[in-house]
Amino acid sequence: MGYVTRIVIIGGGPGGYEAALVAAQLGAEVTVVDCGGLGGASVLTDCVPSKTLIATAEVMTTFDSSYEELGIIVADDTPPEKQAARVVGVDLGKVNARVKRLALAQSEDITTSVTRAGGRVVRGRASVSPQQAPDGSRTVRVTGAAAGEPAELVADAVLVATGGSPRELPDAQPDGERILNWKQVYDLDELPEELIVVGSGVTGAEFAGAYQALGSRVTLVSSRDRVLPGEDPDAAAVLEDVFRRRGMNVMSRSRAQGAKRVGDRVEVTLNDGRVITGSHCLMAVGAVPNTRGIGLEEAGVRLTDSGHIWTDKVSRTSAPGIYAAGDCTGIFALASVAAMQGRIAMYHFLGETVAPLRLKTVSANVFTDPEIATVGYQQSDVDEGRIDARVMKLPLLRNPRAKMQGVRDGFVKLICRPGTGIVVGGVVVAPRASELIHPISIAVDNNLTVEQIAKAFTVYPSLSGSIAEVARQLQASKPGGDE
Repeated sequence: MGYVTRIVIIGGGPGGYEAALVAAQLGAEVTVVDCGGLGGASVLTDCVPSKTLIATAEVMTTFDSSYEELGIIVADDTPPEKQAARVVGVDLGKVNARVKRLALAQSEDITTSVTRAGGRVVRGRASVSPQQAPDGSRTVRVTGAAAGEPAELVADAVLVATGGSPRELPDAQPDGERILNWKQVYDLDELPEELIVVGSGVTGAEFAGAYQALGSRVTLVSSRDRVLPGEDPDAAAVLEDVFRRRGMNVMSRSRAQGAKRVGDRVEVTLNDGRVITGSHCLMAVGAVPNTRGIGLEEAGVRLTDSGHIWTDKVSRTSAPGIYAAGDCTGIFALASVAAMQGRIAMYHFLGETVAPLRLKTVSANVFTDPEIATVGYQQSDVDEGRIDARVMKLPLLRNPRAKMQGVRDGFVKLICRPGTGIVVGGVVVAPRASELIHPISIAVDNNLTVEQIAKAFTVYPSLSGSIAEVARQLQASKPGGDE
């Protein structure tokens, strides 16, 4: 019997479980060590739960904002003076029970997939030995393993995919009841009456929009000039306008210094001395990598100043035989990127053909309402001279399907090279932008031109028709072409 390559994966999130599936399919002996259930934060406490919560909020927003315009009649014999302001309400306890149920089911499905492929799952916490054996292997120690599970594993290669945890401010420690991080919100049984969201990045914006739609009065505390400072400025402006129009209190250039519980209230102190109060506070001030205390630096793995693991474009760390994937690397905090990093690591170590990670083909989505989807080069790259490109934006207000659906906010933006017309980036702000970005992603990944996009058939009427329309506008405005 020939030698079997031994792979140990620390962490069962997208980077870990996708790597396990690849390695098992390629004939390696794979063990995944995980302490919380396969799927990691993405499935158990982050992506799947938050997007499930947002799905409920999305239905409520769509109904609340469009039913009268679309001619829908809500039968209600309650006297007008006794009717609540909202037409529909929410049972947050039931919503969160569904969130947890779906997350657990997804985790169980992933575990089944890994074990069916031939991988082994060990529950516990892992750490890496500082030294390699003469044959190049390493020992991975497991603590907290169940009876009968190994305390040590020998690995020819180790993949670290330990993810991240919510960052906490020293003077705003979550208590799980009134002051919450993004892992704790799913334990709420009742909708927060007045929710203060600290942080206006992707996580803060998504939760602020969702709870506003569910019926909370939301204050969004942003330390920057606008919400979503890392996103396309036109897209961020649309979203901030929508937030304010729907009644959200958006506090720009307001940095939170601390939060404390005062009875059944929460007081948030800003760095200029102002104090705002609410019934609950959600801290969404970023994440820190789970890289400390597992022997990485002792094993020769270089960490950045932020604690993230340095990796190259095929997921190698600075230590031989140790790879890393996912949020612990600080590349892009996206499940899709983590999964790709994990797959690339296994292809590389096991000698398969591998293409390095290409970040300029990554598509991403902010699950607000409207959604914001992006791919490739962005407006900031053009404005700051990193790429010479032409930009064209088309509001959805001109789209017939958008008019039929009562959609007022959003646009499609394409970015292309000035000479060839090759599409190098795009932005979609719309309902289900996460679905509409895919044709632009295909164009960016395959160096398609605006002419090719313009000539492809689209359904009439459809929101995707705006992608072809903006391509036609870019084609028509090409320097030296027909005006």
